[in-house]
Amino acid sequence: MAEVRDELIELRGLRFHYRDWACDKPGARDLVLLHGYTGHARSWDAFAEAMSADYRVLALDQRGHGETQWAPANAYGTGEMVEDLKSFVDAMGLDDFVLLGLSMGGIVSFGYAGQRPSELGRLVIVDIAPEIDTQGLRTIQSNVARSDVFGSREEAFARARKDNPVPPEDHQRSRVYQSLMRTEGGGWTYRYDRALRDPDNPREGIPADEGWQLVASIDVPTLLIRGEFSDILSRPVAERFAREVADCRLDEIAGSGHPVPLDKPDEFLEVVRTFL
Repeated sequence: MAEVRDELIELRGLRFHYRDWACDKPGARDLVLLHGYTGHARSWDAFAEAMSADYRVLALDQRGHGETQWAPANAYGTGEMVEDLKSFVDAMGLDDFVLLGLSMGGIVSFGYAGQRPSELGRLVIVDIAPEIDTQGLRTIQSNVARSDVFGSREEAFARARKDNPVPPEDHQRSRVYQSLMRTEGGGWTYRYDRALRDPDNPREGIPADEGWQLVASIDVPTLLIRGEFSDILSRPVAERFAREVADCRLDEIAGSGHPVPLDKPDEFLEVVRTFL
């Protein structure tokens, strides 16, 4: 495994965790990875290790996720996360870097990129746009509302496998195991703030009209990746995204649903590498 360090950094009054994958290549570009709603920095381990041959990879635990500090329950809006990203970029002294965001992290990414930050060099958005398919959103909300305590890691994996049998089994098991922490009662639960799972604590997002304005303002080469069977990003919406951005390529990963890096890790890696 390539050298990786787990680091802590204070941003906007919160303690954040990130993984820093070193690269021996002189002048290697920085690649920042933002996970999805139920993810965390370690969701990217396999992809980050592969990309670290050519890039210094920084995988950030966004607020309330993974090893990053939990925020007040009313402070999980997209705007807060965009400001976190700005602070991270500034604190790390990043310039001409690549930003890759999946799902929730993708919304944060186009929210940031639409402000035309001079430090951004390239952008990859994975299976998300300003308009989200309502059926897929209901599925996510339904899954999050289920019991979130398990008797063992394997029990949690069994549920994940039943919900989604598409990913390579070992890859999926590693992702699930890394997503769990112990409870006081000796069980296992997910490693992100329960306030994010509370249907009575809605997160403030970016309205669709504002989101499309941000997308149209993106001024760096952009790749949009869609899973063929995604129930979150419809093909027409993906095509609109590709039209709105001045320099955008749209790629679709065959056989994948919404969690493209999980479902089809090898194909995802190849598409990103080709674009970059």
